[in-house]
Amino acid sequence: MAKTILFSEMTPSKEWERRFHDWYDTEHIPIRMHAPGFERARRYREIGTDKCLAVYEMASPQAMRTPEYQKIKQQPSDETKWMLANVSGFTRYTGEQIGEQQRTGYAGDPYEAPVLYAVMFEVPSHREEEFNRWYEEDHVPTLLKNERWLACRRYRLDSGEPGNWTHLALHYLADIDVLQCEERTEARNSPWRARLAAEDWFKGLYMSFEHLRTFTAHTS
Repeated sequence: MAKTILFSEMTPSKEWERRFHDWYDTEHIPIRMHAPGFERARRYREIGTDKCLAVYEMASPQAMRTPEYQKIKQQPSDETKWMLANVSGFTRYTGEQIGEQQRTGYAGDPYEAPVLYAVMFEVPSHREEEFNRWYEEDHVPTLLKNERWLACRRYRLDSGEPGNWTHLALHYLADIDVLQCEERTEARNSPWRARLAAEDWFKGLYMSFEHLRTFTAHTS
């Protein structure tokens, strides 16, 4: 199971959106799937915008330090150079998995869910221990009581731009409407969350994406 991720967003222009998707699907991701340590990549589009997200799963951070990956980064094709110079809204975060919880009894692969709900926080180091306990012991168990809330993976971010986020939660949902469910209302109204939310640092970034495609290692 991959324990390291690269979370990267880009927004193409409407004028060359098809060209962007062709490049992403036939060059940008497939070449990485041949690099040692890269195991899987899932592509998404933010609901209501043109922003695109790729979540790369790796065996360890070493995958981004191999000679093969460094060659990919340092010797891009002309098309890659053009794309990276012209996309907007670029983000790039890397992180190590610190938690994973799934809905009991779900028969399918929860990580192939149609909707990805991503939440980022900038947590002060002295509040990290309680933040993690709240998320794992109170918040996610309440959400998973809904049959359409399928799983949550949590990461400690070790690098990233442009924000200073330290924690990322990836929630895997059966549909976007589950964000309006009673269980989420219950989770957001818990006394434990209320105590944390009263602190100045407790401000999250919330994003919803539709799943487009999954790539696995050594495929193109």
